[in-house]
Amino acid sequence: MKKWSDQVKRFSNRVENYVKYRPSYPKKVIDFLYNELGLKQISKIADVGSGTGIFSNLLLYRGSKVFSIEPNQEMRESAENALENYDNYFSINGSAEFTTLPDDSVDFIVSAQAFHWFDLQKTKEEFKRILKPNGKVVLIWNNRLTEESEFSIAYERILKKYANDYNEVNHQNIGHRELNSFFNNRGHKTFTCSNYQVFNFEQLKGRLLSSSYSPVPGESNYETIMEQLRDVFHLYNQNGQVTFHYNTEVLLR
Repeated sequence: MKKWSDQVKRFSNRVENYVKYRPSYPKKVIDFLYNELGLKQISKIADVGSGTGIFSNLLLYRGSKVFSIEPNQEMRESAENALENYDNYFSINGSAEFTTLPDDSVDFIVSAQAFHWFDLQKTKEEFKRILKPNGKVVLIWNNRLTEESEFSIAYERILKKYANDYNEVNHQNIGHRELNSFFNNRGHKTFTCSNYQVFNFEQLKGRLLSSSYSPVPGESNYETIMEQLRDVFHLYNQNGQVTFHYNTEVLLR
């Protein structure tokens, strides 16, 4: 098991690629949160594990007050640079296990593409502490479809063979048992919609390098995985492009 400090730093050298090549979230998801779940312009929202601010930006655009909580300095500073013009944006050097927020201080807690990094028991206690009575927790992932096409199957095969610890840190390792425990076996609701990204080769390369499990230049397997990536792209691209398909999944209590 890696030390927590090592986990926090996993994305420090990937921020530029993360900003450029990670997917955002469909408008349908944000509409669902505001039209169906009850988020409002006056809501106080903790975005925990906020990274470079991709999801925070969507909430800020709707006018909500957002406390973006991120332990990685480089990612947090990138978000601060991008979102500094929002008066309702508050950047916090904190973590899911220690947000630094006061008791009963937020109406909603959201976590987009980050929950699988948390210590679930400590996070559960911290979320309970900072959430107002009748507040809600919302977990969001862009789940990349791995069998959507011959390209997606081949790409997944590359990750399993050459990516550093892909199988260990894959967010889909969070299953029903972990979620049921986190939500006190009270069940959770799910909302899903489709999402996608289209890449040329350089963009596909950047998307891979944005992932914490990808080897970077100078590391073992870097040259091999890039060679394999180029081969797969050349084999399956259509008019110089390939597509990542996602199911964007929202879990809420």
